[in-house]
Parts: sequence; C-alpha cells; structure tokens
Amino acid sequence: MPQVAIHAGSAPEPDQPARGSIKLFLCGDVMLGRGIDQILANPGDPRLYERYVRSAATYVELAERINGPVPRMVEDAYVWGDALAELDREAPDARIVNLETSITTSLQPVPKGINYKMHPLNIGCLAAGRIDCCVLANNHVLDWDEPGLVETLDTLRHAGIAYAGAGLDADEAAAPCVIEAASGSRALVFGFGLETSGIPLSWAAGAYKPGVNLLVDVSVRSLDQIARSVEAIKQPGDIAMASIHWGGNWGYEVAGQERALAHALIDTAGFDIVHGHSSHHPKPIEIHDGRLILYGCGDFLTDYEGITGYEDFRGDRALMYLPRLAMPEGTLISLDIVPFRLRKFRLNRAPPEDADWLAAMLERECSPFGTHVALGSDGRLAVLW
Repeated sequence: MPQVAIHAGSAPEPDQPARGSIKLFLCGDVMLGRGIDQILANPGDPRLYERYVRSAATYVELAERINGPVPRMVEDAYVWGDALAELDREAPDARIVNLETSITTSLQPVPKGINYKMHPLNIGCLAAGRIDCCVLANNHVLDWDEPGLVETLDTLRHAGIAYAGAGLDADEAAAPCVIEAASGSRALVFGFGLETSGIPLSWAAGAYKPGVNLLVDVSVRSLDQIARSVEAIKQPGDIAMASIHWGGNWGYEVAGQERALAHALIDTAGFDIVHGHSSHHPKPIEIHDGRLILYGCGDFLTDYEGITGYEDFRGDRALMYLPRLAMPEGTLISLDIVPFRLRKFRLNRAPPEDADWLAAMLERECSPFGTHVALGSDGRLAVLW
C-alpha cells in the first residue's frame, strides 16, 4: 500500500489545472545519527562498536579539533542552517532525502563495524527540514537490526513523514511514496538498494520479514516487474522517481552496470528521474532522453567533519539539487544546484572558492556525459545540456 505525503502549501482551486512544471528538492545522504545525534536536544546512548571509536561523542570532538567548539543541545533546525532559507525561497513542490540512519533506542547493533542511530525524540530535526519523503533503501537503516528498523518506521509514521524503500514486509518496502504537491501534481518515489553499496543480502525484505527493497539483480525479468509496478500506479501527469543506493563511497567513476541500469529504468520502467546516492561526494550528472540521472548526490548532512583521509574529494561540500520538470511530459526543464559547506555540523552557504572548485569539478566529470556546469554570480550552479 503506497504511503501518501501531502506537501504543505497553498492548494490549487478545484477547477484550477496543475501548473506546467514541478520543482523538487533532492540531496544525498542525510546522516543524523552518531555525532549529530549527540548535539541535539535528546542525545541517545553514545556507545559505539567501531574498531577505533567507542563513543559517538568522539565524532563531535574530532570536528571541534578542525573547526572549533560545536554547540550542544541545539534547536531542531540548527543542522539545516542556511539550507532552510534557501528552501523557503525556492519553494519546491516536494522534498526528498536519503535518510541514512536508524531512528531507534535499540542497544543491539548489527556486527558490521559502523552503526548509525538517532534518538526518536530528535525526530524534530528531520521535521524541521519539512521533508516529504525519506528514502530508506540503504546500508545503515538496519544498523540496529530489525527492531531498530521497525522503530524507525514507527517514528517516521507518527511524525507524519513518509518513506520508501523499506518496510515491514517486501510489499511495503517496494511500494512508492506518493507525494501530492500543492500544485496538483504527484511525485511517485520508489526506493531501491543494491548490494554494491554495502547492503547485505540478508537485509532484503521478505513476505513476513522487515527489510529494504533490495534489487538483487538487474535482469530483464526484474526490470519488467519494476515497470509493471510503475505502470500500475503512475497516472498522466505524475512524475516517477527511482531513488537508488548504489556503488562505493569514494571515486568519480560511474560503473557501466550503473549507467546501463539508469538508462533501463528510464527506457523500460518508465521513470522520469534516477536519484542516485551512496558516494560521499558528488558524481556525474547525465540527461538521458530528456530525463535526469544523478549518479551520486554526495553527502548532505554528516558527522564526518573531523575524519581525515579523503580530503581531495572535499566531502564536506554539500549540494542541494533543484530540478524542474515539465508536466505532464516529465522531461527536465532546468537543474539548479546550490552549494553548501558543512561546518560545526551546520550547513552554510559555500564561499566563492568552494563554488569555483565544485563548478570546475562537476564540469570535468559531467562533460563526458554530455552535460556542462556553469557558475553564476550568485554562487549557484546551473546544469546545461
């Protein structure tokens, strides 16, 4: 049964047709657990089971070594920082994120090395971003086993935040989130996960088993099944999005299998957008048959600020993607990108030197895919094709 999210805004008059376009807010990984959870108003049990770190508070201390004191007991909106004002200005019809953390009080971690969780009483942090849909088909939502996932789903449901890509059984995990925009349009969000992102096969949802919507193979049969699922719910004027967790954390290369899958999701399954995530930094952007493919959106909110080792990728630079699609065709009209810098676990508008670097990096990585990136005088990026 699909979940339905009603996007806040002024609804059209009953006889007023949906306007000719729909604008979305998309981003990559929103990781509100571990260090970020510790600075919120209701920090959970900080114990970790990592090889070198035993307390989530350590990640706050690491960030402080780099950028100075990080406030504690912050308000729910703190981590979103400048992004909230930008979202208010842009007024997207739907706000969709990859929520890569469990929301739970569970003390039973899955023995996998890295385990993320946010205390359920901190759900106001997610609500402060006015998120319409959290995609959960990723390699951290089951970090605290099935009880942690069930509590995550319950917490989101009680907060009025819809989700896709995970559920109490396979049917719920595969069902899309249906976002009814104030403009009269609908965005259908299907969440998928691939084992290449680190999702264990055992996390796949079953007939009576909570889990994620794991795409075990990309065979013709699997794609036909996905196509039938899209066709069963997609109505004229709807936008269908495949939000997919795939690939590794570092590196700009797009695997041939990923590109072939992205094209097939558009050509065969009827999707209008492929929203890829897992990489800790942005990856190339492609426009295929007029439709948007984001191969990797990069991190948006994380506690990685003090972690060293991959500085060349500048993973603390976050991007807000604002695609506008034509209705009812579903083709891309424009894609604006707003860059941010994460400091003290807060999103701040990126300074000019960061915007310059991001524009040059994206131009370099996107040009082989036929797309180009222009930097505006306001520090925003525009994708051209």
